[in-house]
Amino acid sequence: MTSAPDPSQTSPRKQDQGQGLTSAPAPMSGLEWGAVVISAIWIILSGTTFLFGASAASTPGFELVNALAVMVLPVLVIWVATVTARNTRALREENARLRVAIDALRHNYITQNKTADPAKTPLHPMLLQRLDALAANQARLEAAANQVTEQHSDRVHSSATQSGNPDQVDDQPGLALGTPVEDLAGPLSNENFIRALHFPETAEDKVGFTALRLALRDRQVSQLVQASQDVLTLLSQEGIYMDDLRPDLPRPEFWRAFAKGERGRAVAPLGGIRDRSSLALTAGRMKEDAIFRDAAHHFLRRFDTNFVPFAERATDAELTDFANTRTGRAFMLLGRVAGTFD
Repeated sequence: MTSAPDPSQTSPRKQDQGQGLTSAPAPMSGLEWGAVVISAIWIILSGTTFLFGASAASTPGFELVNALAVMVLPVLVIWVATVTARNTRALREENARLRVAIDALRHNYITQNKTADPAKTPLHPMLLQRLDALAANQARLEAAANQVTEQHSDRVHSSATQSGNPDQVDDQPGLALGTPVEDLAGPLSNENFIRALHFPETAEDKVGFTALRLALRDRQVSQLVQASQDVLTLLSQEGIYMDDLRPDLPRPEFWRAFAKGERGRAVAPLGGIRDRSSLALTAGRMKEDAIFRDAAHHFLRRFDTNFVPFAERATDAELTDFANTRTGRAFMLLGRVAGTFD
């Protein structure tokens, strides 16, 4: 047998509906009272005109139909307009309530994301997918770096063995043991520098991974790559992705001025990120999260170190391409929040 529901546990919506069935109707508004007054005045005037102005020679049936039409049709028009106005006002009020509710839900969502424990708070499926992709890319980067190091070590050892004296490597002034791999490799080209800082698009992006492997051989560039990857991962936790941003790309002369040491309003166009939501979320995370703040400042320092020599040899077209990379957009966003362009 099914037990009767507890009245104390009845939902507020059901309680409101039950009360609405027995409660008195809502009072009429001023608009409806005005329609009543106008309708009454019209009926009185038209009825008086019909009673005292009817012609004795006219047909009674025709006069009655004409009088009803004159009295009723305008009243119908008045009440159709009144009901339409009332429904329009109700829809506007409902729309305003919905807007307030949506704003409150969005505010609560942002607040919960900032205050909740990430280990206990379920993330959006799309966010989880992007975080997994970033983690997979990081694992591939580390594997590629290890592979490059091992291949180079094998080549050095093989060359020393073929010379007949493995210890001869120690006697070569230009190829001493302990020489970093990046010192043995040639300088990184501008094209590979730009492509590496944009990171591979997909797992099948062979050009992107090739440029990334070459960039990881350079000590300075590899530090920028790691710092950029760290801030991109942290920004993704706030739902901020560089691919979603559409910055105002600054002209090359502003990049060159920045490379020469200009700061503040002289290079203000470099802060081309205009997305208010991304700026607000990044600024809030910068103030509240010490780890994020340290990662952001470390990224900005690594950016300065690597960008100055790149700007000296880069063309205007290459500077524009660099600004449109994920690392370039992250710099414009974090630099603006950190006050670099103020």
